[in-house]
Amino acid sequence: MEKYLVFGNPIKQSRSPYIHTAFAKQTQQAISYQAQQPELDGFKAAVKTLIAEQGKGANVTAPFKEQAMQLCDELSERAKHAAAVNTLSFIDGKIYGDNTDGLGLVQDLLRHNVVLKNANILILGAGGAVKGVILPLLEQQPATLVIANRTVSKAQALCEQFGSDKMTGCGFDDIKNTTFDLIINATSASLTGEQPPISEQLITEKTICYDMVYRKELTPFLHWAQELKAKAVIDGLGMLVGQAAESFNIWRGVMPEVEQVLNDLRVEINNS
Repeated sequence: MEKYLVFGNPIKQSRSPYIHTAFAKQTQQAISYQAQQPELDGFKAAVKTLIAEQGKGANVTAPFKEQAMQLCDELSERAKHAAAVNTLSFIDGKIYGDNTDGLGLVQDLLRHNVVLKNANILILGAGGAVKGVILPLLEQQPATLVIANRTVSKAQALCEQFGSDKMTGCGFDDIKNTTFDLIINATSASLTGEQPPISEQLITEKTICYDMVYRKELTPFLHWAQELKAKAVIDGLGMLVGQAAESFNIWRGVMPEVEQVLNDLRVEINNS
């Protein structure tokens, strides 16, 4: 039975062991997958220990994604652009790093029949989570991709980093396009019980609103969007399961079915 871990601090809340155990059962893969919480200065040692124990790979969550990148011998293009790694693979003495967060987001949007090609997309926030999703979103060929952030320079720096003429960066008060097809909340507002400081005029009956955060009830952003009669509101649970499926596929060479695992996990969260 081959060994995998997810590293994070804190990690108690992680749903990854549930998800990957379900994927393994579904695809008849003999793996063990557990959560581990290294000390903040103990991540590198924890990875070395896993390799010494013949572990095959690991997922990485906050606050270790940047450290994970530094440990890698080779990085995928996605990981290079994200400047962060959430999936480590150990092969023939080398450490390979990838970032599946953006793929998880895109696959979840497509699963909800969200049209991304030629769409006008607004992302709220410019932190690490946003870096990881920009390249996969650009690969879907949107018409525009606007990054809005409290600190304007951070949003503009992301646009410069990716160098796409479809991207613009601005502050929350400077958002010009009032006909966005999709608004993605990647700020920490939902974690603090707040909603992003944007004009309600941005949300119409043609707007799909997505929050990277998930919880039992609607996040403040999605609740607000629903009150404004948004076309659809979607939380980030599907992104979580989707990025896990991409990691599983990297490791095991088989893509698990997301739908049933997602539905079962939703029931468990609602009953908790």
